Amino acid sequence: MFQLQLFGLNGAFLTGDLFNLFVFFEILLLASYGLLLHGGGPWRVRAGLHFVVVNLLGSTLFLFAVGTLYGIFGALNMADLAQKVAVASPENVPLARASGLLLFGVFALKAALLPFYLWLPATYAHAGATVAALFAIMTKVGAYCILRVYGLIFGASAGPVAGLIEPWLLPLALATLIVGLLGALASGGLRQQTAYLVVASVGSLLLAFGLNRVAGVAAGLYYLPHTTFATAALFLLADAIARRRGESDDRLDPAAAIADAGVLGGLFFIIAVAVAGLPPLSGFLGKFLLLRAALDHPLLSWIMTAVLIAGLLGLIALARTGSLLFFRALSPPAKASKPLPALLLEMAPIIGLLLLILGLTVAGGSIVEQTRAIAAQVLQPQLYINAVMHSGATP
Repeated sequence: MFQLQLFGLNGAFLTGDLFNLFVFFEILLLASYGLLLHGGGPWRVRAGLHFVVVNLLGSTLFLFAVGTLYGIFGALNMADLAQKVAVASPENVPLARASGLLLFGVFALKAALLPFYLWLPATYAHAGATVAALFAIMTKVGAYCILRVYGLIFGASAGPVAGLIEPWLLPLALATLIVGLLGALASGGLRQQTAYLVVASVGSLLLAFGLNRVAGVAAGLYYLPHTTFATAALFLLADAIARRRGESDDRLDPAAAIADAGVLGGLFFIIAVAVAGLPPLSGFLGKFLLLRAALDHPLLSWIMTAVLIAGLLGLIALARTGSLLFFRALSPPAKASKPLPALLLEMAPIIGLLLLILGLTVAGGSIVEQTRAIAAQVLQPQLYINAVMHSGATP
C-alpha cells in the first residue's frame, strides 16, 4: 500500500494528461483507503468510511468534468487542451467554464479547502502515525493541481475562460487559513490539532498561489515542502508522546509526567517554532516571502491581517499544547524509558524531517532562486505548450 501510494503521488505530480491525472488520483486514493484502515478500531473505521465516501464523490465529479472537456474539445493532453480552450467557440464557453469550476471543486476537496475540509481532521487524527505523516503530502496534491491546471488551461491566456477561479481562490484560502488555526486552538488532542494545522497550511499555500504572480507562486513552492516536513514530524512526535502517556493518550489534559520528557519536549519546541512560522526556520522565511509578494496586492490589508492573526493563533495553540504536555504534569518527572542511543534511534525519522527543514533554511537563498525560476515558467504557459506540442522547438 505504501509503495502504491508513492506511485500515485509521483504520477499525479508528473503527468501531463488530465485523464491520467484522474487515474493517478484513484491509485493514490485506493492505497490511502487501505493505509487509513490499517490497524482497525471503531474510530478509524468511521473516519475511513467518511473518507471513502467523500473521495468517491469527488472522483465521480472529476470524471464528469474530464468527460465534458473531452466531449467539447476532443483532447485531454494539458498542452493541447490549453490551446483549444483559448479559442473555444461561444457555444462551448459555458460548458468549458462549468467543467473548469467542477474541477476546481474536486481539487479543493482533495486539498481540504474551505468548505470542503471537514473530512480531513478526523481522517488524519485517527490514522496511524506513519500513515498520517505520509498523508501530509496528499492534500498538497490538490493544491498543486490547482496551480498546474489553472495556470496552464484556465490562466491569463485562456481567452474566454481566463482567470476562471481568481474571484474564489484568495477569499477561500484566507478563510481556510483562519478556520484551520481556530480548529487547532480548539482541538482536544495533539493529533487532531496537527490535522487542523495541515488545513491551515493549505490555506497559506493556496493564498500564495492565489496571488498569481511570480513572487507569490515562488513563496508557495518554497513553503510547500516546509509544511509537509513539519506536520509529518508533528504527527510522528504525537504518536511517541501518546505511547508514553498511557490512558491519557494524546489528549490535551494534564496527566502524569512522561518519560524522556526532555528529548520529546525539545523536539516539540523545534517543531512548534517551524509550524508557527517563527524565526529563524523555513516557516518564517516562507511567510515572509508570501507577505512580501502581497505588498502591492489590492487585498494586502486582508492578507496581512489573516496571516498575522493566524500566526498568533498558531503560537497560542502550540504554546498551550506544550504547557499541558510537558509542564503541567500531575506527578514528578518520570525516568527515561530508554537509553539515549535507543531513544535517538526511535526519534530518527523526526530528526531527519527536522534536518530537512534546517536544510530548507540554510539553503533558502538558492532554493528560492529555483522556485522563482519554476514560478516564472508556470506563469508563462506558452513555454510548456511549445515544448509539448512542437517537437524540437526551443521553449
